[in-house]
Amino acid sequence: MAPTSGRSALRRFETEGGAWWRTSISDVSPGRIVIRGRRIEDLIREAGFVETLAWAVLGRRLGPVEVRLLEAAMVAGVDHGPRAPSIAAARMAVTCGVTFNSAVATGINLLGDYHGGAAEEAMRLFDRLASDAEADAAGDLAARAREAVREHRAAGRPVPGFGHQLHDRDPRRDPLLALVRSACQAGAVAGRHLRAALAVEEGLRAEVGRDLPMNVDGALAVVLCELGFPPEAAKGVFSLSRGVGIVAHALEELSQGARIKGPCPPDPALVRYEGPEPER
Repeated sequence: MAPTSGRSALRRFETEGGAWWRTSISDVSPGRIVIRGRRIEDLIREAGFVETLAWAVLGRRLGPVEVRLLEAAMVAGVDHGPRAPSIAAARMAVTCGVTFNSAVATGINLLGDYHGGAAEEAMRLFDRLASDAEADAAGDLAARAREAVREHRAAGRPVPGFGHQLHDRDPRRDPLLALVRSACQAGAVAGRHLRAALAVEEGLRAEVGRDLPMNVDGALAVVLCELGFPPEAAKGVFSLSRGVGIVAHALEELSQGARIKGPCPPDPALVRYEGPEPER
């Protein structure tokens, strides 16, 4: 989805004419806001946030089952505590006297290939495996998945979307994949990418000799693939999700009044939770 021409925007504008900005997403003029052909008044009345997210990015309406699936994926990525670099950076930034939106942006800007960004590469992997399996008359998805695992390991690269340095089994995996399975049964999604992801999980177990379950990045990748999002959108979607936690943590740190708080000191009790325990 990178620009297809190396010509400058100014030269194209001068030689080809037309508008400086061209968009099929929004039409805004005095008293009028239209997003992909739907008036903002109608979206406000009829659509939720994730519905509008899909409408703006993909240009299509999600059904109720798809909405629930995307909503769950967005909730799953909201927070992972001050151990997460994005959360820690926002909390540190707010103690340095920057504006609140700058502190939030500091946290968002730490979401990259290694932290919060593995979903993009996982989407590419799942999409390739799902497409290859369809093109292969034998449909040997398990063999292709295992070969992909070998390729990553031979190159010294982790398989994106699997394993977690804190959780033996990411608690977000099972409920998200259960919702994807339910969506498959309801006919809302095809399940091709879910099958590919599970084949990779099995391939990892076979090659490594122990379980390396899917993490939240892998589960998010499955959801976004099944809903038709392009891989390039993954980091942006995750940033919208994690942005909720970043705002919450930055606001909490601001209210505590600390100044110039750096990285965690060398203390075994790095983080202390002081909120309520979950209801049983």
